[in-house]
Amino acid sequence: QVQLVESGGGLVQAGGSLRLSCEVSGRTFRSNTMGWFRQAPGKERQFVAAITWSGGSTYYLDSVKGRFTISRDNAKSAVYLQMSSLKPEDTAVYYCNTSPALWAWGQGTQVTVSL
Repeated sequence: QVQLVESGGGLVQAGGSLRLSCEVSGRTFRSNTMGWFRQAPGKERQFVAAITWSGGSTYYLDSVKGRFTISRDNAKSAVYLQMSSLKPEDTAVYYCNTSPALWAWGQGTQVTVSL
């Protein structure tokens, strides 16, 4: 079975940066478009970013364009999210999955952005 392990979250001040990592085990994800999603308290989970299997195409939520960068390393079965110029509204639990989401969700990693 697939296991998704997200890491790299934390508490950061507005304007700061974080790099999230997601390790995939249990099956290859080489052929899948992978994505990052987030869920803020009291809100539904939303799409944040996605990257095709080759890394040739990326997609972003409008509010994170120019601030977040998604990347992947197929040899390591890992996907990353570099987040810069963070805002309080980016506060959420961040998850990785295929895009659209096909696998069971991992535990996520908490990102908290303070003023």
